[in-house]
Amino acid sequence: MQFFLDTANLDELRRGAQWGIVDGVTTNPSLIAKEGKPLAEQIAAICEVVDGPVSAEVVATGYETMVKEG
Repeated sequence: MQFFLDTANLDELRRGAQWGIVDGVTTNPSLIAKEGKPLAEQIAAICEVVDGPVSAEVVATGYETMVKEG
């Protein structure tokens, strides 16, 4: 079994990483917006904290823009 945290909060992610229970992160634009930082900046910070897969949704609605954001 793997544990993925559904958050963009770095304190929560650091705590989970310290406990050794976080396998990865899933998050979305709403959760990232709550942290008050630009999307790309917050995703990069999450990747620094978590040693595992990070799934972050894009905010675009059109195909080409989605691919570019991804």
